[in-house]
Amino acid sequence: MSGLRGEAAIIGIAELAAERRPTRPALFTLDQYALLAKMVIEDAGVDPDCVNGLLTHGVAESAMFAPATLCEYLGLALDFGERVDLGGATSAGMVWRAAAAVELGICEAALAVVPGSASVPQSGRRPPPDPNWYGASSNNYGSPQAEFEIPYGNVGQNAPYAQIAQRYAAEFGYDPDAVAKIAVDQRTNACAHPGAAFHGTPITVNDVLESPMIADPIHMLETVMRVHGGAAVLIANADVARRARHRPVWIKGFGEHIAFKTPTYAEDLLSTPIARAAERAFAMAGLSRSDVDVASIYDCYTITVLMSLEDAGFCAKGKGMSWINERDLTYRGDFPLNTAGGQLSFGQAGMAGGLHHVVDGARQLMGRAGDAQVPDCHTAFVTGNGGIMSEQVALLMQGD
Repeated sequence: MSGLRGEAAIIGIAELAAERRPTRPALFTLDQYALLAKMVIEDAGVDPDCVNGLLTHGVAESAMFAPATLCEYLGLALDFGERVDLGGATSAGMVWRAAAAVELGICEAALAVVPGSASVPQSGRRPPPDPNWYGASSNNYGSPQAEFEIPYGNVGQNAPYAQIAQRYAAEFGYDPDAVAKIAVDQRTNACAHPGAAFHGTPITVNDVLESPMIADPIHMLETVMRVHGGAAVLIANADVARRARHRPVWIKGFGEHIAFKTPTYAEDLLSTPIARAAERAFAMAGLSRSDVDVASIYDCYTITVLMSLEDAGFCAKGKGMSWINERDLTYRGDFPLNTAGGQLSFGQAGMAGGLHHVVDGARQLMGRAGDAQVPDCHTAFVTGNGGIMSEQVALLMQGD
């Protein structure tokens, strides 16, 4: 099949330590972009002049012309600029788009930067903008969500994900201990990663199941922890990669599938877009599931991880709970998963939560994971998930 040739690599990574309460100075998102861009270029150890591509989710200070605004502010001359809007799948979507642009020769190296701190300077003369209505992504007049979702209370994330979990339970049964084990093993990983929000705070299955019920069957410790942070990666061609400081992480395959915006319009709540995305990624890379040494799977909720493991083909549909019970998902185990803690235990720095998974996978392949390093780690499977399992991206990455 056509696709990537595996000739573009992640050569630099940057990730701010997760903070539940900000201690760093409040920065405009423009300044967060500048900080993270500087960090990732310095991490790669390459000349900034080779960077002529940029991917962004958006700029809070500029509703339009995001790539141009950043080009101007960062002092970059761009041959490729793109704004990607896929929710939690944005970061993984940025990576394959950057890899494609690099392989096509459009740019030598491309920045993918996602600020993740809500601590920004506030105007004393202007009131803050209204928040999204009850967690809705659009309450604008004429939007389908404003007309068909909000009036009936189908908003936010907790309840819709719980609906999916309830549907899963009705079809396949539900083992709360097995699902809680995902959070427990990831917390073990976070305890080995100093930048994680919950570093040094292990939990047990009982802790998870005794935490407050947020939306049945999802408990508090099965939901993401919002934090302040941010992340960036630098993707470059082979010539630049040879000059870089670290082991290159080649983007071997990807898949992306967008099925709907809200689950109201899902044909089947138990069939997620990652199934199609992962199949395409593995086929493009010429790899099998058994080749994967580490998985970094988007984990807004434990149910997301469970269904992603199944639909990505690591275990049969409906068999994920027994599969999890039979495996050690920690960095020491037989299926290392979210080895820096994932968003459940490292934390979700807003939109940068998705890039955490890319950084986690790349860090392992570079051999830079410290106490949480997986031995002989050469292949990583990474996912992104946007909306309510609405839009999903799969990546396969390999070290030299």
